[in-house]
Amino acid sequence: MSKDLSSYRKEYLKGILVEEDLPENPIKLFSDWFNNADSKSNEIEPNAMSLSAIDLNGVPITRVVLLKKFSNDGFVFCTNYSSRKGKSITKNPNVCISFFWSSLEQQVIINGKASKVSEVDSDNYFNSRPIESRLGAIISNQSEVIPSREYLENKFKKNNLENNSVKRPRNWGGYIVDPTSIEFWQGRENRLHDRILYKKENNIWNYVRLSP
Repeated sequence: MSKDLSSYRKEYLKGILVEEDLPENPIKLFSDWFNNADSKSNEIEPNAMSLSAIDLNGVPITRVVLLKKFSNDGFVFCTNYSSRKGKSITKNPNVCISFFWSSLEQQVIINGKASKVSEVDSDNYFNSRPIESRLGAIISNQSEVIPSREYLENKFKKNNLENNSVKRPRNWGGYIVDPTSIEFWQGRENRLHDRILYKKENNIWNYVRLSP
């Protein structure tokens, strides 16, 4: 089975990215872009981001996770620390996260180092989740082989407590990605896209324009 996609064509005409409009701090620009994406009804999950890490065998792996918080300190997501990505980050904390907002023809690509957030922060987010989501985190040995879907659902039913006294598992919590570089990509006509790369050195951000 095969399919030739070479005839697919789309012009990018929805925005520009020029130096005159750039803030010194890229988090400010990210905030502006994110808030704009968040306001668009056709961006269903603007906080969905691709997370890339290097697994225990040195192979790159990517999956989509959800951004839960961002600030000048970094970008936060939550997961099972014993999962494949959790083990990968423990061995090599260098990661890449990226956002693509198709309705705006924009991408943001962030490189940085991931580290665990405090247990208090992990507890606070875990306790804010619906009870069913908390139970799901408890019963799932993420990334491990299971015999069937029925096995998973039966395990969920067995642990479906009648009250909300469900504590966060110690192997589940947040990571924060401290960015070392942030690239902003704005689609432009004739594939002459705008690409601005911020890099942090000695806690100071500087930017350059990249060729598309």
